[in-house]
Amino acid sequence: MLNQDAKLNQKLLQPDVEQEPLRFGFGRGLVLAGRGDKNVVVLCADLTDSTKVSDFKKEFPERFIEAGIAEQNMASLAAGLAAVGKVPFITSYAMFSPGRNWEQIRTTICYNDVNVKIAGSHAGVSVGPDGATHQATEDIAITRVIPNMTVITPCDSIEAEKATLLAARIRGPVYFRLAREKTPIITTKDSPFEIGKANVLREGKDVVIIACGPLVYNSLLAAEELSKEGIEVAVINNHTIKPMDETTIARFAEQTGAVVTVEEHQISGGMGSAVAEILARNHPVPMEFVGVHDRFGESGEPNELIEHFGMGVKDITEAVKKVISRK
Repeated sequence: MLNQDAKLNQKLLQPDVEQEPLRFGFGRGLVLAGRGDKNVVVLCADLTDSTKVSDFKKEFPERFIEAGIAEQNMASLAAGLAAVGKVPFITSYAMFSPGRNWEQIRTTICYNDVNVKIAGSHAGVSVGPDGATHQATEDIAITRVIPNMTVITPCDSIEAEKATLLAARIRGPVYFRLAREKTPIITTKDSPFEIGKANVLREGKDVVIIACGPLVYNSLLAAEELSKEGIEVAVINNHTIKPMDETTIARFAEQTGAVVTVEEHQISGGMGSAVAEILARNHPVPMEFVGVHDRFGESGEPNELIEHFGMGVKDITEAVKKVISRK
């Protein structure tokens, strides 16, 4: 059954649900963070409009730096700014940051544990026609393994705004994963959001779906479909990949005895792998993984690509039935 927060928002599961790109929420959060802290600065790699930092640039031009198409230099510059007390946010497509500048993020930012926030936009295959070269499906894997890094994957634009504001207030490196396309808004201003604390959107006794990012919405739709067949599915919005909410994950694994993870990312090294690591230590149960299976992306329409890569509602329902058969 839906928990109280989801009951209030059950209308959001309808076909005409309001949608907005996550990066819009990130852009709003940046402006609010800038108003609250004069040390917040933003650096961009020639993608000001695409990454939605244009409003920050307009309001705080003296605190905006256009680094040009030089992501490695941008990361190092941000590390220097953080070392003297600034709170830099660096922005680009995820394929280029943290993709191209991973070594600078690892050594200059995380090794020195400086207070830099990294926003990787246009992540996942839902980038669409730009194709494999611009579709980051490995970024969770390459960021979560770096010591001192916090990794956040918001499920909608409201959550992205909250995550941005919180990241500006905590100390240390943070990576945000942001999708390009419009995403259904399934949370509200009053929905809880705490870094490192997963949100239970739906209760269920038969299996738990642990999802992150825009595919939380598909997971809720799948749970509703399965409920019609008498299969009660819990759904967890696991927005923080690192540090992950081990207590909630282990509790639902024990409660249901079966887990399906859902992410718009390679299943190797991603959120599902992190969940498996937790359960191997705490409560091993049968698992199925919905995500990209050792492939590069392709050009196409966003929703078509989600289906093509096996991350649609039907794919999630099939994974649930498969894992239940293994209990």
